[in-house]
Amino acid sequence: MKSFKEVNLVLMLLVLSFVIGCKGEKQNEPEKEESVKVSYSEEELYRPNFHFTPKKAWMNDPNGMFYYNGYYHLYYQYHPESNVWGPMHWGHAISTDMISWIEQPIALYPDELGTIFSGSAVVDIGNTSGFGEVSNAAPIVAIYTNSKQLEGDDNWKQTQSIAYSNDEGKTFTKFENNPVIDNDKIKDFRDPKVSWDEERNKWVMVLAAGDKIMFYDSKDLKKWNLLSEFGQGIGGHGGVWECPDLFKLPVLGTDESKWVLFVSINPGGPNGGSATQYFIGDFDGTTFTMDKEFESSLSKEHNYWIDFGRDNYAGVTWSNATRKDGSKLMLGWMSNWFYAQKVPTEAWRSAMTIAREVQLQKNENGYRLLMNPVKELSNYRSIKYKKENIEVNTDTKLIDSNAIDLARAEIKFNISNLNEEGFTFSLTNKKGDSLAFGFNHNDKNFFVDRRKSGKIDFEERFADRISTAKRTSLNKDLSGTIIIDKTSLEIFFDNGETVMTEIFFPNAPFEKLSIKPEVKEFTLSKIEINELNFN
Repeated sequence: MKSFKEVNLVLMLLVLSFVIGCKGEKQNEPEKEESVKVSYSEEELYRPNFHFTPKKAWMNDPNGMFYYNGYYHLYYQYHPESNVWGPMHWGHAISTDMISWIEQPIALYPDELGTIFSGSAVVDIGNTSGFGEVSNAAPIVAIYTNSKQLEGDDNWKQTQSIAYSNDEGKTFTKFENNPVIDNDKIKDFRDPKVSWDEERNKWVMVLAAGDKIMFYDSKDLKKWNLLSEFGQGIGGHGGVWECPDLFKLPVLGTDESKWVLFVSINPGGPNGGSATQYFIGDFDGTTFTMDKEFESSLSKEHNYWIDFGRDNYAGVTWSNATRKDGSKLMLGWMSNWFYAQKVPTEAWRSAMTIAREVQLQKNENGYRLLMNPVKELSNYRSIKYKKENIEVNTDTKLIDSNAIDLARAEIKFNISNLNEEGFTFSLTNKKGDSLAFGFNHNDKNFFVDRRKSGKIDFEERFADRISTAKRTSLNKDLSGTIIIDKTSLEIFFDNGETVMTEIFFPNAPFEKLSIKPEVKEFTLSKIEINELNFN
């Protein structure tokens, strides 16, 4: 009996040691495997933390943006049945701060006049249209392009129509006498942007028409009169003109005001593909005339761009949302027609830029727009890293993902008394991907280099060059604000005088931020990095 127990004990020990040995062996192998092959879902790796994306399907231009009763409304070009461009609808989202968005049901569907292309929406406070039905509430009137393909023809008939809402933009009723502006002659005749002209007590529309902008006015949003045209032979004409916007801005530090005209162009951007240019001048209620000084500068620079990166297009301003200091608020589509339909996301395609404040300054370089992230973004700051007087004489690590999540970060930096220094910031991960951006002192260019940023081979023009932008500020100090959100980089150099926006698709999240000198060592006067919390 005793020997039987001893035998059993020996057998149990042998079995236990075998199990432990096997278990240990099985644990070691997957650990090695995981360190080599870490997989991320599309949602984890590419869905932005705070830039708006639809839950599914295709999105492009922002449309119909207005502010009313505490909510910012964003409508957008939307194809709900596919992740590539197709029959356009107006998608819809709302926000109380332009940062956190809630997607809403589709607002406008195609009809017998065609699909629903880009346009605008206004708060008809005076009920000039007569559409208002609710006391103490203004109707919302959407003005958009109907686009219908002609039978047996590759051409499209494009006309302008309106729809109205008496529930603050949730649902719309289309006007029974659409279109309000007919068209049989002009091929590209679209993207109406309407605003209220307080000085002349009327509505004004800017409309893209091939290679020019057409100006209209109306008293009731139903009957429109052609006023004038602008643009032939002026500015960039590398592609068709689209998505115009017209608004007035005060010149910082003065009693002067000027009118600003946005015109998007595709292709013909400063670094290839689609982009948005602007013009500064005066509008007398009928005609837009470029400012003489701006016109002189334009003849030398050829184009003024709101963004030199490759991924900010069709940007327009919110209606009924001017800041107390007179600045405007805008948003753009964060992609490029060169490759937007091929980027490596399947469930959805495209995001919007961060909302931006638009101001106008005049200095030794003449008139320049300034664009910076809206102040509301600061409400999401959580973890903060701050350091001053960092000597940069080699590749210097600034921070890694153990301290700050670099997939949702705001970075502010300053370099005092910039002389002959250039610098490169780099975001890197363990997969060998890198995204570089900074300032080349020899060329006096800002740059973004995404040629090694991860997935780049889905379209040959996505990473065929380094994007550059000439520095225009003469200030000896160089400052910048950088917004990073998983797959997007937005840089606002020199208080927003030069802006660059680019998307990228790393194989794993970026984990380290470093900086190195171009040639000569320098001092990074100050850097502040904030992790942004959206829980």
